[in-house]
Amino acid sequence: MKLKLAPGLAVKKSKINGMGCFSTAFFPKGRKIAEYAGERITSSEGERRLRTREKHRICALDDDWSVDGSRGGNGTHYLNHSCEPNTYMRTTHGHLLFMALRDIHPGEEITCDYISTYHPDTYKCRCKSPKCRGTINRK
Repeated sequence: MKLKLAPGLAVKKSKINGMGCFSTAFFPKGRKIAEYAGERITSSEGERRLRTREKHRICALDDDWSVDGSRGGNGTHYLNHSCEPNTYMRTTHGHLLFMALRDIHPGEEITCDYISTYHPDTYKCRCKSPKCRGTINRK
């Protein structure tokens, strides 16, 4: 089954890690880029799935609900972490949105500071930013 991407997004090889999410359109600062899409699951189901996966594509919405982007996602589950990101995540009315921190031009990789993930705190960051803190999670 072919992945249906959110408008303005492409998935291709990333210099940061594996595949990445790239802009095919101009996104001005403050504009919504896309919603993190996928299967809505309970947080306990999310924790169960994480035990069997190497790649974590699950984002928590709140204490009770999560979204598994690897099932029914729109390409946003390929956003890589960066310690110097160009987007941030905002939860609004049960939806997880990616918002532009600055103008994003076509061809740029779209990145987000994960801040806190299901990965251990020792999980190494690969963003290569001059401001890299060395790990994905903030300690």
